[in-house]
Amino acid sequence: MWRRAAMAAGRGVQGPLGMAGRRWRSGAGSPDRAAPERAPKIYTRTGDAGFSSTFTGERRPKGDPIFEALGATDELSSAIGLAGEFSSEKGHTFVDQLHKIQCMLQDVGSNLATPLSSAREAHRKRTSFSDKPVLELEQWIDSYSEQLPPLRAFILPSGGRSSAALHFSRAVCRRAERCVVPLVQAGEADPNVAKYLNRLSDYLFVLARYAAMKEGKEEKIYIKPEP
Repeated sequence: MWRRAAMAAGRGVQGPLGMAGRRWRSGAGSPDRAAPERAPKIYTRTGDAGFSSTFTGERRPKGDPIFEALGATDELSSAIGLAGEFSSEKGHTFVDQLHKIQCMLQDVGSNLATPLSSAREAHRKRTSFSDKPVLELEQWIDSYSEQLPPLRAFILPSGGRSSAALHFSRAVCRRAERCVVPLVQAGEADPNVAKYLNRLSDYLFVLARYAAMKEGKEEKIYIKPEP
């Protein structure tokens, strides 16, 4: 995740298709023939000793809090991807929002991969994270909340596959937030990143309830076990 995040940040406006756009070049000796460029290998061996690189060029141990946060964010995107697939099978219209969130998490990763203590101004400009995505999540939360029945009990992760997967994503999001907050407090990451993850967990909770309601599934509630 951190390698992809750093690469995405380094590409700037070129985007992830920059390399694909140059996939074909003219073949030697013939302007009409095209030869494929050799695809880069997915493995680099540069992390075999237990170190990895940030976007600023630092080499840090893979157990560094920055890579812990990046790993948790990567897990979150994967969990949301799974929830999105389940939700797509049910025809939910919010799937596009989940895809947009996955894209935003790539930007979160770019910011985390650029520790402010070693970032130059050019790095900061490329990986800055504004509060606009936070405000967008709040609008989505308000919209879905208005359609839901009042919350009168503690809800357990349930309500069908879409809902349960969204609840799982919410739990992963909380862990990602716990990894990011220390980085923000240490001045290594943008505070808006932590705000985004905080709001995202609320969004995923509301969306899980909305998915259960739309599918007509029962939400299981907490019942205190008898002694």
